[in-house]
Amino acid sequence: MNQAEAITLLQDLSRAGVYRWPRKGLADLLAGAEKNGFAVCRISLAEVRDKADFMKRLATRLHFPDWFGHNWDALADCLSDLSWLPAQGYLLMLEGAEGFRDRHPAEFSTALAVFADAADAWRDAGLPFWVLVDAGAESLATPPGSA
Repeated sequence: MNQAEAITLLQDLSRAGVYRWPRKGLADLLAGAEKNGFAVCRISLAEVRDKADFMKRLATRLHFPDWFGHNWDALADCLSDLSWLPAQGYLLMLEGAEGFRDRHPAEFSTALAVFADAADAWRDAGLPFWVLVDAGAESLATPPGSA
């Protein structure tokens, strides 16, 4: 994948969603996100011990409003709103996810489902929402065009 392909891919609403972090083409995806006017947020989960830490980390990195309730429904509400973070699209990059996945597999799975639902909500609103997960996401596909 080159930068032009990444720009086109990231704009494709039908393909936006939750994917495994690609081994190749990450720099092109980041450059494409910047050129597309996306909000890009790298979120380290390396020291996340539990759901509470996970919620706190997301709330901090995504600048969630004070009303965020630190539960799955509140996460879904915030991820499908993001009015405090206006952009032409969103690219969230979850780093160091393996520990959280290993210690809390059900919660990790729920988190991925919430991210996928947010991508669907943004698709309906006409904005691309992408989530790239590094370690611990072997069951996820890589973004189209990256290997």
